[in-house]
Amino acid sequence: MPTANAYAAPSATEPLVPTTIERRDTGPHDVLIEIKYAGICHSDIHTVRGDWGPQQYPLTPGHEIAGIVTGIGSEVTRHKIGDRVGVGCMVNSCGECTNCRKGEEQYCLAGMTGTYGAVDRDGTVTQGGYSTHVVVTEAFVVTIPDTLELDVAAPLLCAGITTYSPLRHWGAGPGKKVAIVGLGGLGHMAVQQAHAMGADVTVLSQSLKKMEDGLRLGADHYFATSDPTTFEQLAGTFDLIVNTVSAPIDISSYLQLLTLDGALVNVGAPAEPLPVNAFSLILGRRSFAGSMIGGIRETQEMLDFCAEHHLGAEIEVIPAAKINDAYERVLASDVRYRFVIDTSTMS
Repeated sequence: MPTANAYAAPSATEPLVPTTIERRDTGPHDVLIEIKYAGICHSDIHTVRGDWGPQQYPLTPGHEIAGIVTGIGSEVTRHKIGDRVGVGCMVNSCGECTNCRKGEEQYCLAGMTGTYGAVDRDGTVTQGGYSTHVVVTEAFVVTIPDTLELDVAAPLLCAGITTYSPLRHWGAGPGKKVAIVGLGGLGHMAVQQAHAMGADVTVLSQSLKKMEDGLRLGADHYFATSDPTTFEQLAGTFDLIVNTVSAPIDISSYLQLLTLDGALVNVGAPAEPLPVNAFSLILGRRSFAGSMIGGIRETQEMLDFCAEHHLGAEIEVIPAAKINDAYERVLASDVRYRFVIDTSTMS
C-alpha cells in the first residue's frame, strides 16, 4: 500500500500530530489524487474531540479536499491525469437503494461512507484530507472548474454544498425572503449563494460586528439577534431561514419569523438537542427541517454555479503546523471565514 504524509488526532484530548497513513492501491475504478488544499470544518473538530460519539484513533480528519489527479484505474472514465478535482464529505455509498438511485447518496439507506472516521467496504477506517494523497472511487470525485482557484474551492466541498442544497431544495430565488442565521464558515457561503439565486437576503447574527462583510457578500439586510426588538420587527417575514450555527439557539423564537408555510432549515449541528415549542410550528403551518450535504450530482452543480457567479469561500491559508492553532481560533470564532491547509507543508 502507498503511504501519505498526514496530520492525525491520537485521541479525543490530544493535539493533531504529523504522521504517515496508508492509502489503498489504485483499483480499476479508483482515482489517485495529490491533495493541494484541505479546508478545516467545524465538524472536523467535533469529530476528533468525540463530541458526536467515540472514534477510532489515530484519526486523520478533512473532507474539503481539492487537488490534482495523478493516477487512475484501468476502467476510470470520468477523470484523467492532470484534472483539477475535489472530494467532499463522502467517498462511497451502496449505490443501490432508492436514495442512491435518485442521486441523493448522502442519504444512502445503508449509510454513506464518510471521508474519514467511517468503515469502508474493505473494512478499513477511512482517513481524510489532512494529507498529501488520497484514493477515491471515481464516482465520488467531482470536477473543479478552471475559473475556481483550488484553495478557494476546497471549502465548497462541504460548506458550499451544505448551504447550496437547502437553498435549492426550498426554492430560494426571486420573490423569496431568505434569512441566514450566523455569518461564519457556512453562513458566508449561504449569503453569497442566496444572493446569486436572486433572493432577498437577511443576515441574523448575534451582533453587528460583521455587518460590513455581510452586506459586501450580498446581504440586503443585517440584524443583531441580541437586540430583542429584532424578533418583534421581523415576525412573520421570511419564507426560508437557514440556521448555520453549531451552537444551541432558541429555535421557537426563530420559527416566529417565518411566513405562513415558511421553513426553518438546520444545517449547523450542535452536540446539544434543540427543543421546539410545538405551537411555534402549528400556529402558521411552519416547518422545522434539517439538511446535510448534497449528492454528487448536486455538488457538481454547486461548483459550476459558484464558478458561473464568481463565488468562493473567503479563506486564510495556513501551513500544516498551524492546524491546532486554527482549531482553537475556529472555536473562538476568530476566522473570516474558513481555514485552508496548504498540504505541501506536510512533505
